[in-house]
Amino acid sequence: MNTLKLSIIHAEDTFIVIDKPSGLLAVPGRGPEMQDCVVSRLKQDFTGLPDQPAVHRLDMDTSGLMVVARTPAAHRELSRQFEHRSVNKEYIALLDGLLPDNRGTAGKISLKFRLDPDNRPHQIYDPIQGKTGITHWQKLGNEKNCTRICFQPITGRTHQLRLHAAHELGLGLPIVGDRLYGHGTAPGQLLLHASSLSFIHPENGQTVNFTSALRF
Repeated sequence: MNTLKLSIIHAEDTFIVIDKPSGLLAVPGRGPEMQDCVVSRLKQDFTGLPDQPAVHRLDMDTSGLMVVARTPAAHRELSRQFEHRSVNKEYIALLDGLLPDNRGTAGKISLKFRLDPDNRPHQIYDPIQGKTGITHWQKLGNEKNCTRICFQPITGRTHQLRLHAAHELGLGLPIVGDRLYGHGTAPGQLLLHASSLSFIHPENGQTVNFTSALRF
């Protein structure tokens, strides 16, 4: 089993919020060597979880906050919130390079992209057949030869933030440690962290907010 530690941030009868380390899968992959993940670990510690308790996912190399449902009703309600884009998420990233001054300090990225079937799981820009991914971003500062960025994704496409960072029609700089779109060489190097998560409690209707300290 992967020795990376999974931290429980909050647990109650309807959902669990965890802090995922970079390098751990969110859900099981294909093959026996890809079964260690957030979901399989939680099923060992919490009885009665739905067969598919995850209502959203983080990439294997992305760290940070993730919510998992404990009941079918909570799964339906939380999934509905993600589908209707009412969940607020913030990610912090370090980009591999300095963002040019003419890019400004904040903006919105909207790009259509899709899976490249000849190079799975790589996503490619496709203005015709792609699905639109939308991200708001804000520059937080420069650190040596890197740029610290806050991302607020509106949609939740696969590899959305990684592609929006790296593509020339986005910010034009890959995230540090990105094995697919940048110069990363191994799991656990990606400097992309889900730092804030806010949603409506599936039972009492109150807004709940969770934060996770940065690792970089």
